[in-house]
Amino acid sequence: MKRLTAYLARLFVADALILFGVVCFLLWLVNCLRSFDVVSVKGQSIVVLGVQALLTMPPLAISFFYVCIGIGLTRALQSLQANRELHIIHTSHGLGSLWRATALVAGAGVVGVLLLSNFIEPYANRRLNLLNASVAADLVSSTLRPGRFTQVTPGVVLLIGGRGSDGEISEFFADDRREPETRRTYIADSARVSTDGANYVLELRNGTLQYTQANGRFSEISFARYDLSVDQLSQPVAQIDPMLAQDSVSLVAEALASGNWSQSLLTLLANRMAEGLRVIGMAMMVLAIMGFPSGKRTRFNVPMEAVVLLIAFSERGLSAYSPLGTGTGALLLIVVAGGALLMRTRPRPIPMVAVP
Repeated sequence: MKRLTAYLARLFVADALILFGVVCFLLWLVNCLRSFDVVSVKGQSIVVLGVQALLTMPPLAISFFYVCIGIGLTRALQSLQANRELHIIHTSHGLGSLWRATALVAGAGVVGVLLLSNFIEPYANRRLNLLNASVAADLVSSTLRPGRFTQVTPGVVLLIGGRGSDGEISEFFADDRREPETRRTYIADSARVSTDGANYVLELRNGTLQYTQANGRFSEISFARYDLSVDQLSQPVAQIDPMLAQDSVSLVAEALASGNWSQSLLTLLANRMAEGLRVIGMAMMVLAIMGFPSGKRTRFNVPMEAVVLLIAFSERGLSAYSPLGTGTGALLLIVVAGGALLMRTRPRPIPMVAVP
């Protein structure tokens, strides 16, 4: 690796990593503030709050990853432009080093974001599901106050009449309104939280399960014993896609073994791989805009960080509404950036000057 390539790569990586670290720390603090009810209402420690906020970070980090790389490249290229180093790179035939440094940073970014989307995020989802179930189980078994309505998760409210010394719960009531079409109500004379080592189960005895639909239809089921998974009460929504907690290698291995390549699986894998395309497209676009020196003076200086955010917003919007898939915006970004790079690097004819 040439010294110029290594110098530029370090410059690009340093700015991108500093920005990414600052953004992640701020997002973690925001998540802590949003989840502060874990400490104030559910009786959990500040450590649980921090861990829960940390486990919700990967999806947000993935969303901002390519934006941080784009802004990091922009700030580094602006610094090179201000110091006239970018002019020297072009006049001394160092354009190849600039391209190689950008490709190196983009390649490292692709590896990093694919690790986040394909492995770290599923692992965080698994740990978060277990943590939520553990918090809910602790809330029901020891923290829940008798005679007081307590919200386990948005849409689920619990009430108990009392608690015995052996952990037995009397007069259990749970109201689940997470699904807009169906409301579930669990009523039992007694309940107890148990575990098999992997999952928490709420054992309800001598009670009823009531269903109320949006059209007013009502049904009731009586039971002597009903085992309710705590996961069903601790999740924000009633149904959680189990594939979100599996890494891509496991999903592909299961699909190869069973031969079942469902549309939801293909969509999930495409969504995860599209993050790498976004990094490539953003790096190419920033290089096409900022990688060439200009002597033009403008009356208004447009902050290039805002331009990067606008590009990311446009790409996300196009990908979200495109019928061709979530990678549409990233592919279009790569095509546009590639065309711009070809236009700016094409040989230009040298003007002929008449000599008298």
